[in-house]
Amino acid sequence: MVVGDVTTGTELLVIGGGPGGYVAAIRGAQLGLDTTLVERDAYGGTCLNHGCIPSKALISASDVAHDARQAEEMGVFADPAVDMAGMTEWKDGVVTRLTRGVESLCKNAGVNLIEGTAEFVDDGTVRVAHGGEGQGSESLSFEHAIVATGSRPMAVPGFEFDGEHILSSKDALALESVPEKLLVVGAGYIGMELSTVFAKLGAEVTVVEMLDDVLPGYEDDIAAVVRDRAEELGIDFNFGEAADDWDETEEGIRVQTVDEDDAVTEYNAEKCLVAVGREPVTETLALENIDLQTDENGVIPTDDQCRTAFESVFAVGDVAGEPMLAHKAMAEGEVAARAAAGEPAAFDHQAIPAAVFTDPEIATVGMTEAEAEAAGFEPVIGQMPIRANGRALTVNEREGFVRVVADADEEFLLGAQIVGPEASELIAELGLGIEMGARLEDIAGTIHTHPTLSEAVHEAAAAARGEAVHTR
Repeated sequence: MVVGDVTTGTELLVIGGGPGGYVAAIRGAQLGLDTTLVERDAYGGTCLNHGCIPSKALISASDVAHDARQAEEMGVFADPAVDMAGMTEWKDGVVTRLTRGVESLCKNAGVNLIEGTAEFVDDGTVRVAHGGEGQGSESLSFEHAIVATGSRPMAVPGFEFDGEHILSSKDALALESVPEKLLVVGAGYIGMELSTVFAKLGAEVTVVEMLDDVLPGYEDDIAAVVRDRAEELGIDFNFGEAADDWDETEEGIRVQTVDEDDAVTEYNAEKCLVAVGREPVTETLALENIDLQTDENGVIPTDDQCRTAFESVFAVGDVAGEPMLAHKAMAEGEVAARAAAGEPAAFDHQAIPAAVFTDPEIATVGMTEAEAEAAGFEPVIGQMPIRANGRALTVNEREGFVRVVADADEEFLLGAQIVGPEASELIAELGLGIEMGARLEDIAGTIHTHPTLSEAVHEAAAAARGEAVHTR
């Protein structure tokens, strides 16, 4: 127990123990820096505790139940019962194991762990307030600091999260029963992932979205595959509507939306999940004490070494801006730690993969065809439909495609988009190809195991060269 205010020092201070923070701390310690990690909540951050890991656990569990019910075509007949409380307990067990693993990795690397909330006093000192009455605070002087405080779900005005009627993604992942009727505000990747989970678990799901389609930012043919599958699951979409107001009813809640013509629509549901995006967490840092400014989106601007306007202060992960992805945070954490240790390091945005764990999955890396054209390339496209892949049919999957984008002159791989089973795994080969400067012939000339989903990557590369065998 720490009582009063004591002062200690560290070479590298990391604020926030999420993917970017704990990776930065471990790497910094491995590079010989005296490293201290301050975390106010739980090691692993939002990703591990309330985001990536628990959501994927529930996605996997809901897939088991849904696939069993839909397996008649394969000669399997089943009607599994879902114990949501048991599913949540299993999910929590996965999370606990991994959070303890992160803490253990940090300790084994020699990282000093402090629980509390850190705020800057000046550009060389922070004060850490320890949670709990009488726990006091301590001051830490540092040579380098890495800010990795992450992000939180954005609220819609008038729809503040209460954990009972209006849910954040964190709240939804902790539910111990399946709502009979669930209204989801927002059809981005979080809204679509969780809508799919609860629809597969038996909820009646309605999605309202201000824009005119699901998954803003993804190409139309990608969004269409996911939207069509979601509609097959019974999810009802209402586009061009914004959440406006709500009130409590005997059955749950009544939500009012308005469209651009001010037309009002009402929806009755048991609960409402608001999933309209995430925003950086910076208000706990007292950035004004070091005169460090955020941009209009609350993001801390950084350079290619993840340095802020202060040379000794870095920022990584969600707090440093889009894309808000755990693996991007980890890579930035590596760069910041190496730069703090005096090693040459720079962050390359060229090939950051992204994945959406909908049904089917989506994964992308590098440029789309339109982005390649805008960048001055003359792109050539190769595409392989999933329905033509033998392994996909053996797992009863038919929808989606693998698409590669390359420069027509030199055949350098520029990007890829995948919609289909295990897309999140398949994208790694294409990300590596972009990083290594691979050409289409490198991928098309690599023997891929048969029968596998990865053969679709091979065939798409061959198609871009006019050498496809298994597609017309």
